[in-house]
Amino acid sequence: QVQLVESGGGLVQPGESLSLSCTASGIIFNINVMGWFRQAPGKQRELVATATRDSTTNYSDSVKGRFTISRDNAKNTVYLQMDSLKPEDTAVYYCNAEVYSGPIYKNYWGQGTQVTVSS
Repeated sequence: QVQLVESGGGLVQPGESLSLSCTASGIIFNINVMGWFRQAPGKQRELVATATRDSTTNYSDSVKGRFTISRDNAKNTVYLQMDSLKPEDTAVYYCNAEVYSGPIYKNYWGQGTQVTVSS
């Protein structure tokens, strides 16, 4: 029904920047919250940032001031601009969206994209 497709991961050096994007497709009447989570090896998946439809944003303390989340509602797309990357940001990044396709909102996940920060 609904698919989330992420792009933009890769390998960068500490201090560099990287941008991720995620587009939702399928039967979509509305998307409430869109966000990014990440999971490092041996750790639980954790919140990175979320954005509501009216662009109210929320960030984890570990990325606040370095990462910026934004949305394009017309394109059903959420972006994550990651600056001043650190080795501890290395993880698989997952897109998440709360989508209304009728009759209720459902939560969807992307397949994940690898971000590696290493010198």
